[in-house]
Amino acid sequence: MTNDVLPFLRCPVSKEPLQLTVIATGKKMYNGQEKEIITEGILRSSDGMYPIIGGVPRLTVEACIDYSDFLMKHVKDFVSIKQKFETKYAGLLKFVLKKNKHTKQSFSLEWGIFDYGNDKVWDADREQMLQRFLSETKETKTSLTGKIILDAGCGNGLLNQSIAACGATILGMDFSGSIERAFEQNQELNALFIQGDVQFPPVAFEAFDIVHSSGVLICTNNSELTFSCLEPCVKKGGKMSVWLYHPRKNFIHNLFNFLRNYTSKFPVSVQYYLYKFTLLPISYIIKRLKGNKQNTREMMIDILDWFSPEFRWEHEHDEAAAWFHKRNYQKVEVTTNELFGFNITGEKR
Repeated sequence: MTNDVLPFLRCPVSKEPLQLTVIATGKKMYNGQEKEIITEGILRSSDGMYPIIGGVPRLTVEACIDYSDFLMKHVKDFVSIKQKFETKYAGLLKFVLKKNKHTKQSFSLEWGIFDYGNDKVWDADREQMLQRFLSETKETKTSLTGKIILDAGCGNGLLNQSIAACGATILGMDFSGSIERAFEQNQELNALFIQGDVQFPPVAFEAFDIVHSSGVLICTNNSELTFSCLEPCVKKGGKMSVWLYHPRKNFIHNLFNFLRNYTSKFPVSVQYYLYKFTLLPISYIIKRLKGNKQNTREMMIDILDWFSPEFRWEHEHDEAAAWFHKRNYQKVEVTTNELFGFNITGEKR
């Protein structure tokens, strides 16, 4: 990370600003120039501590457990701090550990097989991804200049680089292991990355001109609850933008949804080989017959994205619009409407 990200960060539990202790620094290329970054460090609030590992701030509620080895090594009083945190937030920790376990594994696997040099994202190259984002948010490359954006659930982080190249500052957040590769592959100085939970966003409230969450709310335990956790991050007069699945009257679609109710409960490693030797060959043949040129990795990512998440909710357009209206948003509209889903935005009063 660079120091540019620090003003945005907050403790995911208390929402306090975080104090930084630098352990190690390094160099990273941004826009063709070498810049010093913080590769290891500790971010503290009055209750918790969160490590910076591999240049990425790890700001999940359960970071003290997931990264206990690192913290034990670098914080002398870690054991006592951890015990106090676990005692004070015992119920919260139990909840997030159960809630997040499968989803972390699912999306770490999905984006772990992505090849940054050769693969498209949802059958789109980088320019097509950017154009899709502009359509979804009703922005232009020019209008993005100077804006501060939160991408809540950034996946592989490629879109973030394109948005930053338009002159925006964009903070990409994901809580799976994909965030590590997103940071490593990034070469745009204004594209920042953190590990965080969309239901406990470790960022300042009312700090962002746009909060965009594409295909993420529907993979949490409750889509509207997650919406309500993210929308306070939008500035007054700013924009909230979410992409969601909608129901389809299609036999195969609904059959797949029925099947995933069972297969999604399998261990993620088991699911990978199950889909690789069943759904992938069928998908390959059908897509080739239709002229689709996706490679097998891209097809596998599509399959994993549908079948492996613990949750996959579908919502009507009017239902999603009600989320905005209940929270006093105006100019609520569906900006894109596609085969599997739609994007909807609103402006915060």
